[in-house]
Amino acid sequence: MDKQKIIFRDLGLLDYQLAWDYQEQLLQENVRKKSLVYSQESGVKENEPAATDPDLQTQHFLLFTEHPPVYTLGKSGNEKNILLDDAGLLEKKIQFFNTNRGGDITFHGPGQIVGYPILDLEKFYTDIGRYLRNLEEVIILTLAEYGIKGDRSPGETGVWIDPGVAGRERKICAIGVRCSRWITMHGFAFNVNTDLSYFNHIIPCGIVNKQVTSLEKELGHGLNAGEVKEKVKKNFEQVFEAVLTRVADQKSFSK
Repeated sequence: MDKQKIIFRDLGLLDYQLAWDYQEQLLQENVRKKSLVYSQESGVKENEPAATDPDLQTQHFLLFTEHPPVYTLGKSGNEKNILLDDAGLLEKKIQFFNTNRGGDITFHGPGQIVGYPILDLEKFYTDIGRYLRNLEEVIILTLAEYGIKGDRSPGETGVWIDPGVAGRERKICAIGVRCSRWITMHGFAFNVNTDLSYFNHIIPCGIVNKQVTSLEKELGHGLNAGEVKEKVKKNFEQVFEAVLTRVADQKSFSK
């Protein structure tokens, strides 16, 4: 079976709203294509299915970005988990968004690798739980390349270090997704050289008495972001049995 091709784009430092809008655009275009296929199939000859029309083929994307400081709250999250009021957010120049992803509150900022996969899971598998575990596996494999044992914490999505050691549990990657017609959006936030002090103003992911960490903190030195990105990309290809390709993006972003 041929490997799925995923278009990779590194968007650089980008405002959260612009990145969200772009994801929605890519998701809705894929949903539109699926709707056209489903609506046409009954009227297409058996040897000429609408699903083979190149113009109706869904496309996979993997977007990398960083955001200016921002707190985002998942659709089932609790606003009480943000410990700053509007004046405090304004003073510290941190944006806040209610989102349509799963999960609770988290922080995005410079020094993170934020990954937004826009995948048609019908071309992989229709299992959200498996998808989340695979996103975790990408980061676990990346941590292993730096001699760090990443792990899962039962009942808590994301990647942890020492999740089973009371008082030592620390989260290094948050994960929250949305899925519509088996098209995904949102994704993971991997703390690489992240300023962890921003997490002091929230209850990360709504989980009390557990820490947040970064690759920089665990290793005791800063990392080359480009090097880490290449490892994440390689492990994404391995876990999802896919090939990342670069395609020129005509879309320009203005801040």
